[in-house]
Amino acid sequence: MSNNFQSQLRNLGLNKGDVIFMHSSMKSLKTDKTPEEFITDVISVISSEGALLIPAFTWANVNAEQPYFNAKETEPCDGLIPRRFLRMPGVVRSLHPTHSISAFGKNADKLIANHILDETPVGKNSPIMKMLNHNGKILFVGNVLHACTLMHGVEEIVQSPYCLNEAYTRYIVDNGNGCIIEKGMKGHNFHGWGSEYQYIKNILEYPHIKTGKVGEADCFLVDAGALLEKGIAKMKHDPYYFVTDITAYL
Repeated sequence: MSNNFQSQLRNLGLNKGDVIFMHSSMKSLKTDKTPEEFITDVISVISSEGALLIPAFTWANVNAEQPYFNAKETEPCDGLIPRRFLRMPGVVRSLHPTHSISAFGKNADKLIANHILDETPVGKNSPIMKMLNHNGKILFVGNVLHACTLMHGVEEIVQSPYCLNEAYTRYIVDNGNGCIIEKGMKGHNFHGWGSEYQYIKNILEYPHIKTGKVGEADCFLVDAGALLEKGIAKMKHDPYYFVTDITAYL
C-alpha cells in the first residue's frame, strides 16, 4: 500500500524537489497505515531535495483568554496528521501564536524563519507565503479545499473588509528554549461570514489544479502561485466571492 500511495502521489503531480503545503483528512484515506507512514510516503516522493509543510495551528487553544504559546509543547488544533508530523524527527516549527507551520526537508529552517515578525495570521513571513518563492504546491488530501489557508494570505493582501480584527491581541510566545516575548497580533474576524474556499475550483484550471485519488481520498494538487494570482484578481473584482453571509444563523 505504501508504494501504491507513492505512485498515486506521483500521478497526482508531486515530484522530486517539490515544496508542498499539505491540508489533510487522515480518515479519508481509509487505510491501516499510520499518519507517520503516510507522511513518509509524501516525503519519499518529494525526496531530500523537497520540503513538506503542514499546519500546526493553535487558533482554537491560544487566544485572548489563553494567550500563551510554546513552540515545543502547544498542540496543534487542526487534526491528527498535524499533531503527529510535529513530533517526527527533524521537523521544525515556525514561531507564531495562532498560525505556526511545521516543516521538514530542504530549506525548512529558512522557510519557517522570521514568522514571528508578522502581525497577522498569514503575512509575508509565513512559510505559506515564502513557499511561493520555491514554486510551492498545495496538496489537499480529502475534500478539504474549504481549509485553504493560502486564501487568508490573499485576503490580507487585498485588505478584505471582513478578514482581520481592528484591535491587537497580546500573546506570550515561547520558543521552547527559554526565549519568551510578548507580541501583539491582529487575529481573524469572520463574525457573520462563512468561508467558502472550495470555490478555488471555479477560478483554477488544469494544470494549475489537478485531481486524483490517493488511497480512497479524493485529492487536489494546486499551484500556489497561480492560486495567489487568480485569487487576488477575483477578490479585487468581488471582495465577498469566497465568503457567505451567515448572520441570519447567528
